[in-house]
Amino acid sequence: MDLIRIAPRCRVVIDNDWASDPDGLLALAHHALSPANRIVGVTSSLTNPMFGPPEGMAHRGAGLAGELLRVLEHPESAVHAGPDSPFTGQPRNSAAADAIIGAARAAGGLPLILVCAGPLTNVADALLLDPGIAPWLTLAWVGGAARNNEEYNYCTDPAAADFVLSHQELAVWQFPAETYRQVVASVAELDHAFRNGGPAGEWLWKHFNSLRVPDFVKFGPLWCLGDSAPLVVTGLDDVTSAFTETAAGPSRRTYTSVDTRLIMADFLAKLRLHQ
Repeated sequence: MDLIRIAPRCRVVIDNDWASDPDGLLALAHHALSPANRIVGVTSSLTNPMFGPPEGMAHRGAGLAGELLRVLEHPESAVHAGPDSPFTGQPRNSAAADAIIGAARAAGGLPLILVCAGPLTNVADALLLDPGIAPWLTLAWVGGAARNNEEYNYCTDPAAADFVLSHQELAVWQFPAETYRQVVASVAELDHAFRNGGPAGEWLWKHFNSLRVPDFVKFGPLWCLGDSAPLVVTGLDDVTSAFTETAAGPSRRTYTSVDTRLIMADFLAKLRLHQ
């Protein structure tokens, strides 16, 4: 049965530390199942040391993201790995930075949104190599905090975050901790959805169920899916969300709330339809 047709509204490059918390992989699946955004690049960044020695983790993450895209029958989206070390402030080439620059320089006819739900390492490397790409994209970043920046994604590479956010020509739509932590689902809901979600659901269930974390991390009945927050500006719409915005210069938004029910209901429906 044919689905109701939806016109694409934007191009997206999706950057994340895919080898860490698997909520990023769920967000990648949601983007891949959303016809309103067209994926033109996927990049993999370093992980926080809490998930183990970072060496090789960006490439491991690229492998995980690529595997999921193949399960979702989205194999045309190659995944490009960045470095396993934080931003140095010195120009360095990587497959991830080159992919971001290439997408920004490509004529696509649709606005480009660079969705980053991890450290801003690859974004910083790309902007340092080619500052001229800044006016050609909007960064949607899951990270930082409204009161201070003592937050996981910021603290994984603070030098990269400070460099990117200080770029005067870059439009930034930020989803700080106070906002992205609103995006939660019950573990029972996820368990049921994954077990009944076909090959993609089975793949996601395996990775949620096998996550290795330090002993001090204890799971409760809810799981934060904060990396899915930017779906309101890519695969969905932010008409039911709220943000503040600066009046002058490139758009600087801080989202203060997102529609969690919309995000979760849409993902679960798309997972069932894909099955």
